[in-house]
Amino acid sequence: MAADDPSGLHGAATDETYARAGFGAHVPRGPRPAVIVVDLTRGFTEPAFPSGADLTAEVAASAELVAQARRAGVPVIYTAISYTPAEAGGDSIAWLRKAPGMRALTDGSDAVALDPRLDVIDTDHLVVKKGASAFHSTGLAALLTGLGVDTAVVCGATTSGCVRATAVDAVQSGLNTLVVRDGCGDRAQGPHEAALFDLHAKYADVVGLAEALRYLRSIG
Repeated sequence: MAADDPSGLHGAATDETYARAGFGAHVPRGPRPAVIVVDLTRGFTEPAFPSGADLTAEVAASAELVAQARRAGVPVIYTAISYTPAEAGGDSIAWLRKAPGMRALTDGSDAVALDPRLDVIDTDHLVVKKGASAFHSTGLAALLTGLGVDTAVVCGATTSGCVRATAVDAVQSGLNTLVVRDGCGDRAQGPHEAALFDLHAKYADVVGLAEALRYLRSIG
């Protein structure tokens, strides 16, 4: 594994190819971060749900990240996918044609409730979305602008889906972006690792929990 490879997918030839293309530069850490916890709802974090997996370790890491953010006065934003019965049962949302399993994520159901192991408080923000990215057709970009945020610290589920889409859109919205690998989970290891590889090469710094906590402590 290359020293700068968080996913374990690199070989020497891959490193050389990406370096020649100019990928993999380090992302600045700004003075005004926010922690974005993507879709750590029961439908994704509990294996009893068809769309879920056992993300106990990832939820614990995310909770630790949130706790440090609070100590540093850093805003915390949770996201959740949730559909009205009409949306879930109809044909108006194109993503549900490709991923019909998401139709179970309906308003008020257990599947869309934030994982109870997370410490959610009244000053946290919640963004409800209909697609993979937390930025698409939501007020997240305006919220971050209003908060004066310059750096997005992203964790959640799933790594290859909503985390990746949110991190890419964070960069495209002008934010320095860090993805905390210990706080990201997926249904299978292959897609998880591939997403981390791609994010680290092109869009974000993929960092460990310890590094993310040090950064947040420096803000406080």
